[in-house]
Amino acid sequence: MLEHGGRLLRAARQYRIDPSQWLDLSTGINPDGWPVPPVPAQVWQRLPEDDDGLVEIACDYYGAPSLLPVAGSQAAIQMLPRLRAPSRVAVLAPGYAEHAHAWQRAGHAVERLPAADIHARAAEFDVVVLIHPNNPGGERFDVGALLQLHAALAARGGWLVVDEAFMDADPTHSLCPHSDREGLVVLRSVGKFFGLAGARVGFACAAPALLDALRERLGPWTLTGPSRFVVARALADRDWHARVRTALAGRSARLATLLVTHGLAPDGGCAFFHWRRDVRAAQLHDALARRGILVRHFDAPASLRFGLPRDAADFDRLDAALAAVMA
Repeated sequence: MLEHGGRLLRAARQYRIDPSQWLDLSTGINPDGWPVPPVPAQVWQRLPEDDDGLVEIACDYYGAPSLLPVAGSQAAIQMLPRLRAPSRVAVLAPGYAEHAHAWQRAGHAVERLPAADIHARAAEFDVVVLIHPNNPGGERFDVGALLQLHAALAARGGWLVVDEAFMDADPTHSLCPHSDREGLVVLRSVGKFFGLAGARVGFACAAPALLDALRERLGPWTLTGPSRFVVARALADRDWHARVRTALAGRSARLATLLVTHGLAPDGGCAFFHWRRDVRAAQLHDALARRGILVRHFDAPASLRFGLPRDAADFDRLDAALAAVMA
């Protein structure tokens, strides 16, 4: 299995620091998530029902003509490659590693390429997989250019798969409104923006025929009843969405400024994190961990991803730790 952020308990054991004492900046998750209300007892007692209004609420939130709730976008990432015959697949790199891993495991020929090479060599592939904005580099793409890329792929029976897990902070660049086009698949998640990673809820937005095939493969009850109850209400809370987009922008700008102050100017990022290439990445990761601050370390390229501190105290703690580490 691939490594991911959020391995706080492992870090706590390794560095012998109680989990409650850590500042976890390793995940890229909104540190001030949607306030979850009590879940009524009957929601726990009944099997999930797919006509509970969640699909309609999600279609409205994402602007998607049709979609399928899935157990986190990871469920769709793992299953989509099984819906195609062996194909030539280009996957954005560096990027979320589960995409390339899933396509390779399903028997496809995968090349990991930077964005510029993917666009230049698109004619060589049957499937192109992008993360928008990218994780960890934060690359963004013009919607018109993406639709042109999709049209070229679809004309020969190909797919464009776009993972928009970090799109919620600025949804005007989403491809969800166009996802009824054959061969276009857009993946969304409530884990990052809503801070509901533990609910394991995502959505696949695509043409109905592809969603039907995906539904058949995944089987019934892909989401728990409590997750459906919570996420429907979170997606409908428009006032909260607006407040949090403003708050995320402020935190992100403050984090970028702090990193610049300590000689770690970001090489990329988005509203949820900033990413820094650095040959000292492993050493910096270890030095911060010894101070109870967990960031995400990547080996290739050697780099660190910093998630958002929650409040002034957390920013001050990161500031002091970086001052000591970079001295």
